[in-house]
Amino acid sequence: MAHEDKYPNESGRRRFVKGVVGSAVLGTVATGGATAIGLTTAPSGVGGGITPYIGIKNTDGPAPRGMPIVPVEIQDDDTIAGVWPDTQEKTVQGQTVTVAEMDLGGTTYSSTWFQYCGVQTYAGISPDADQDDAFRSSSGTYDWQSDIEDGQALTLSDFDDYEEWGNDIGESGLGKPASAGWRSEGDNVQTIPVQVLRSPEVSKMVNGEGEYSELSPDVRSFLDAATEDDVMAWLNKCTHFCCVPGFKAYGGSERFGAANEVYCQCHQSVYDPFQPVQRQFTALPRPGE
Repeated sequence: MAHEDKYPNESGRRRFVKGVVGSAVLGTVATGGATAIGLTTAPSGVGGGITPYIGIKNTDGPAPRGMPIVPVEIQDDDTIAGVWPDTQEKTVQGQTVTVAEMDLGGTTYSSTWFQYCGVQTYAGISPDADQDDAFRSSSGTYDWQSDIEDGQALTLSDFDDYEEWGNDIGESGLGKPASAGWRSEGDNVQTIPVQVLRSPEVSKMVNGEGEYSELSPDVRSFLDAATEDDVMAWLNKCTHFCCVPGFKAYGGSERFGAANEVYCQCHQSVYDPFQPVQRQFTALPRPGE
């Protein structure tokens, strides 16, 4: 008797061929994932190790932890950019390595926050990489971004309607999201995917209003320094299998209680951008310098 399909079409869950068990094989089919899992697990390199970070909380699904927040600054010309930490030399596990690290709102913010899922091999994640920090629009996820040329820097005015914006997924008025690339300019430079969100909930989190009074003082202090004009951002790489999730991006999220959260359609991991938490993980090393 034929087995019933474990993941019917309406689940939105992606299928993998029965019997394919090698992680290197699965790594090639993950949306937006590393092109080779070997890159993410190689023991050699520099700048890895146990790393405390602040990220948006994983609330459901197989993802082991949240995705790290990218601090934001609004530049003089209204451009929205990510803050890249200061570059310095540091001894890590007996090695002298170049790191990008700074104090931000009482938290040590470091480039190692982003060293997972192959991102540690990307040129733009190198601490001293000469890269533009602007968040540059990437179309294909949100209809409203089709009016913006790919690669164009996102500006605050692009989000003017954030307090009422909606797209028939979940509630309107929770914020306006965008897909973007960060520190990814130039030929043969892999795109670092970032989700940008302008939401009225951001200032409520910073101020500890209502339900956000339960956020830890350390997290709120970091958010105060890492957000601006209700804009926040995070590295958009699912910590489960390196797919690219989305806030109010996929209609299928409604069936998994994630219409108002960040949903990864590959394996149904869910993240809540309005529950930032402080955690730690083992950052993977960058290629040897």
